[in-house]
Amino acid sequence: MKRSNGPAIAALVLGIAALLLFWTVFGGIALGLAAVVLGVVGARKARGGRAPHGKMSVIGAVLGALGLIASVVILAIGASLVNSSEFKDFNDCVEHAKTQSAREACEDDFDKETND
Repeated sequence: MKRSNGPAIAALVLGIAALLLFWTVFGGIALGLAAVVLGVVGARKARGGRAPHGKMSVIGAVLGALGLIASVVILAIGASLVNSSEFKDFNDCVEHAKTQSAREACEDDFDKETND
């Protein structure tokens, strides 16, 4: 009977996908978390001698954790930008602008504030 370690293989695939898709909430957080969990399960199976590919499990878990961390950082940066006073001022300005030139003036002011 050929032994395999499905969780190790799944952890590696999901870990790679999490790293490639870290900029999306689903990709980084969901796939990264799944890779970490499956990597731990696969490593425990390998450590107990019930399955091969212990290193693959660990690599998958590490890649998943990196994707998860990168996604959380991106999410935190995005949330801080949306909650910044400059963004709120820009949003208010655009909402109250009646003409295209007024909207462009809002953009110019926002660019000046963020580049200072």
